[in-house]
Formats: sequence, C-alpha cells, structure tokens
Amino acid sequence: MLENTGRTELSSLGEFGLIKHLTQFVEIKNESSLKGVGDDAAVIDNKDKLTVVSTDMLVEGIHFDLSYVPLKHLGYKAVNVNVSDIYAMNAIPKQITISIAVSNRFSVESVEELYSGMMLACHKHKVDIVGGDTTSSKSGLIISITVIGEAKAEELVYRNGAKEGDLLCVTGDLGAAYVGLQLLEREKQIFMESPGVQPDLEGNDYILERQLKPEARKDIPVLLEKLEVKPTAMIDISDGLASEILHLCTQSETGCNLYEEKIPIDPLTYTVAREFNLDPTVCALSGGEDYELLFTIDQSDFPKIKANPDITVIGHMTNKKDGINLITKGGSSTPLTAQGWDALLKKD
Repeated sequence: MLENTGRTELSSLGEFGLIKHLTQFVEIKNESSLKGVGDDAAVIDNKDKLTVVSTDMLVEGIHFDLSYVPLKHLGYKAVNVNVSDIYAMNAIPKQITISIAVSNRFSVESVEELYSGMMLACHKHKVDIVGGDTTSSKSGLIISITVIGEAKAEELVYRNGAKEGDLLCVTGDLGAAYVGLQLLEREKQIFMESPGVQPDLEGNDYILERQLKPEARKDIPVLLEKLEVKPTAMIDISDGLASEILHLCTQSETGCNLYEEKIPIDPLTYTVAREFNLDPTVCALSGGEDYELLFTIDQSDFPKIKANPDITVIGHMTNKKDGINLITKGGSSTPLTAQGWDALLKKD
C-alpha cells in the first residue's frame, strides 16, 4: 500500500510517473473489468446487464476545505459520494475512473495520502479503478470521478416512478453532516483568530464522521432485495432532504406530504444544532451531504419494512395538485422549499 515518507516533488515523477506510482497497487476484482489501467481505454463486459454511469467533481474551496479535511478522508469521501449515486439507482458499482488536477504545493506523498483514501473506499465497495487522468492546476485541488455500475433492467429504479399513495421512506438519520461542518468551520475560525488554540472536538465523533467520512448505503439495495421490496422511485440525499423530495415529485409528477415529526435526527445532531442556534429540522431539510437514500414504496410493502431500524417512513405521495408540503409538529401545512446546496448560485 502507499506510504508517506518525507516530501517528493511531483515534478520529479512527472505525469506518467505519478500515474504509474499511484496505480502500482491497483488490483482488478470484478470479472466485468477486462482491461483496467495501462491502456488507452478500459474494457468492460457487462453481458446481459445494463450499464449505469455517474460523474461527480469536487473542487477545493467550493466542496472542501483542506484546512480541516485530511487528504485521506477526502479521497474516501470522493469515492463514496459517487458510488452513492449508483446505489440510488438500485444498481451495484463496479468500476471507477479517477482524474485529479493538482498544484505544485502538493507533494507526491500528499497525493499518495489522497489516493490511499480512495483505494480504501474502493476496497470497501468492491470497485475497480480502471483509469483516469492527472494534470496540473493553478487553483488548488480538483477531483473528478466517474463511476460505472450495473443492474438488470427489471432491477433499476428511477426518480420518476412514484405514484399517489406511495409511502416516502428514508434510510439512517439526517442533518448530521451539516452540523459537523458548522463545528469544523467554528473551530477553524477560532484557530485563525488564536493560532495557539487547539480545536475542541471531543465528544462529537459521530457528526464529524458524517461530514468527513460519509458512508454510501451499499447495504440498502441488498436489504430491499432480501425484503422483496422494489422502490417505485429513489434518489440519494446529497443536497438536502427538501431538494431531493422536490426532485422526486417533479420527475414523478406527484405532490407530497412530509411530516416533520417523522424526520429521523440523531440526538447529537439535535443538541449541537441547538448550540449553534440552528433548527435541527432545517439542518435535515437543507443541510445536505448525508448520502442516505430517499425512496418511495407501494403501501402494500409497508409490513415488510415497518420493523426495520434502518428505514423510516416520513410521508406519502399525493396528487400533484395538492402540492409539496411540510406538515409541522403543530399540525400546520406549509409549502416545502429547497434551500440546499447549489454550487452555481451566488453566495452572500
């Protein structure tokens, strides 16, 4: 495995030497990966299954801050946020390509650290690295990952299949990643004002891990298959619960009633949100980066999932004319709006 010792300038290896250095430990695990790194293109044989492809880009200063994000964690997260999209299609990720642009402030060892996190995530999700690219950057670190998955046609789940009366379900809990980010940003600000002060992060492991080391829900497609439940629509929660519900409703041409009291929020998330004078519900609705799965099921499948601790029913789909609404804990109904992450909107 890659090991960091000392500092080696990227220029000492060059682009092709760096690629050879980083990929020397890559092992092919999937039969469908006929040819991986080392040729002009990867060769993949999916036989009787459909290919599912998704691409995501992470840009320094926009999606991550290296003042508090360790490179190994960043690499791990970069892979997880990509494979999450494949699980959201009820498919299985098999291969990825990794492209990075780096400035000369990075050494070979620092790129190794980033890559080691990626390889750790690939091992966990049984994904093969089959290609990619490296280049220089004048604006920090840029990571682009393309993930390739597969599924039988009858297994795939899209965003547009929800129908009136379907139950709206979510995995895990929400809002923790956003609250973890607020904690990291606070400690960064304190450090910038008083460089000698050490960060106060004790007791907040869960929310910090949800931000720095998210886990894509590879277990859910397997669980749903075991329960003999096929979602009617599904999406992963990257930009906030509200935003993803609006996507499902728009694509499926339905309305929705989301019940505030049903939204799963971890006790630590709730407590720390309050410490920051934040509404925990708003953190869950608009925070993003939870990478849980949001999906709809037919009401007849409710008995199959009702006792499962990993799945919570948080609402139901309605007629399109009834709108998309949040039913508050007080019983009032208010239109649901998306205030989640949008990289292209002007920030105050």
